[in-house]
Amino acid sequence: MSTNRAPEVARITLAGIRIANGSTALFAPSVLARQLGVEPRESQAVQYAFRLFGIRTLLLGVELLLPEGEVRTASLRVAPAIHASDTVSAALAGLTRQIPVRPAVTATAISAVNTVLALVAWGGERPSEAQG
Repeated sequence: MSTNRAPEVARITLAGIRIANGSTALFAPSVLARQLGVEPRESQAVQYAFRLFGIRTLLLGVELLLPEGEVRTASLRVAPAIHASDTVSAALAGLTRQIPVRPAVTATAISAVNTVLALVAWGGERPSEAQG
């Protein structure tokens, strides 16, 4: 893959991950709850929280697929902070045993990959931002 295409591939990959995870969280929150070791019937609040997370994530993914412009640029600008925050949150949830270790490691790894994708995608957007 050429270096010039890396930001575009990262942006589209991140959009796909966001849309898939957001859709699952929004429409099937019990699936994600089980992956974190939470029995959905025992914690309705977890399903509510996943739906909130889901719509945010789904919309952020769609923004990354928009044509070049202000909305996509803004989404790319905040993406590293969003995903770094998700990474830290997942790691802390595991370290403090708020969720079991194995799901925490998985969530941390996924969020870390998303952070890297966000940084690569943002790096490709910045030069065009300066041009105009």
